[in-house]
Amino acid sequence: MPETVTTPAAGRPSPPDDVVLEVRDLAKSYPVRHGAVIRRTVGQVQAVDGVSLTLRRGRTLGLVGESGSGKSTLARVLVGIEKPTRGQVLVDGEDVSTMSRAARRELRRNVQMVFQDPYTSLNPRMPVGEIVAEPFRIHPGAVPAGGRRRAVAELLELVGLDPDHAHRYPHQFSGGQRQRVGIARALAVKPRVLVCDEPVSALDVSVQGQVINLLEDLQDELGLSYLFIAHDLAVVQHIADEVAVMYLGRVVEEGDRPSVYGAAHHPYTRALLSAVPVPDPAARRDDELLLEGDPPSPADPPSGCRFHTRCWLARRLAADEGISGDGPDAVPARCRTEDPVLVPLGRRGDDDGGAGVAVPHAAACHFAEQAAALGGRPAAPATADLAGEHEGAPPRDHEPDGEGSVPETVPDSPVLESRER
Repeated sequence: MPETVTTPAAGRPSPPDDVVLEVRDLAKSYPVRHGAVIRRTVGQVQAVDGVSLTLRRGRTLGLVGESGSGKSTLARVLVGIEKPTRGQVLVDGEDVSTMSRAARRELRRNVQMVFQDPYTSLNPRMPVGEIVAEPFRIHPGAVPAGGRRRAVAELLELVGLDPDHAHRYPHQFSGGQRQRVGIARALAVKPRVLVCDEPVSALDVSVQGQVINLLEDLQDELGLSYLFIAHDLAVVQHIADEVAVMYLGRVVEEGDRPSVYGAAHHPYTRALLSAVPVPDPAARRDDELLLEGDPPSPADPPSGCRFHTRCWLARRLAADEGISGDGPDAVPARCRTEDPVLVPLGRRGDDDGGAGVAVPHAAACHFAEQAAALGGRPAAPATADLAGEHEGAPPRDHEPDGEGSVPETVPDSPVLESRER
């Protein structure tokens, strides 16, 4: 994350000018209650626990991790759907928790969300034109009343849809087109930040590439910043400038994309990279890392390192130390008792043609250097062909989702192309 500077007047750190969204020690927990008549709180589910992130203007921060790691909860806190239990969310340096009601209303204009399921996030009883225009009724200052119909047509055209289809209902569109409607609705109030909660996970592979390229085009055209949440590391590798890896409510590794994908230091990150499918069977390795078991319950996280109950590196180190057994506690004592923190591993400049801002690479592991040297794929996996087509191949017809739906257009050339930022 970029370094902060201290302003004498405020007496506390203020973010650099290029930081549009900052999260400081954010936590969100939910009470566990028992009892039929008198409900008592008997515990807490720690969905997010001490997360700090920085999103720079015009950049994309990819947030990856298994299901249940707290990614979606973090997204809901950032857009104001949930209130944090602890910590701060700063937009352009202003703490959301100390804002007035009018300022928080303005915040909702600046930070919008694209949801995972493009069908359940749209009202099936409303035409898409009304769906896209709905934010104008909540934020009347976004567009003059007389220009809303024109604004809706421009938004639909901006995301690659025919404005003449504004009278159609969501079920008359394909999955990719419905996600475009959701993106158009999020852009209606001219936000600066889009929180994308797995926006392509419910789409066909060929359509995923089109939506990803649309998001990149919109970012270049409108100067948007993205918090892009996904569990598909190939997608994140293509679109993200910086990457943060979450496990059981905490960030365990963060850095710029080349550092995380090419020189991962946390054993969890290396296991995720090892699980990325390789199109060429001959390129597969025999030492792929497999995570055993399910993530522990966030209501009762393990002591010490939260990953030690599934850590392949801890098992190898325990064997080297002569620790016998194969249970979750057959690991070095430090892993069981000492909670690791994010330790800087170095600072590097941006290799992707960006602003050249140095981004730190950090990992929360007691044995980060050993993890980088052992097991898994040492290099970043090749970006998957999300379009599902090869260069020169004829386009495939997209099957409509239902009667009366509009087919998704698939271009002749590969949909997903490598870009220099």
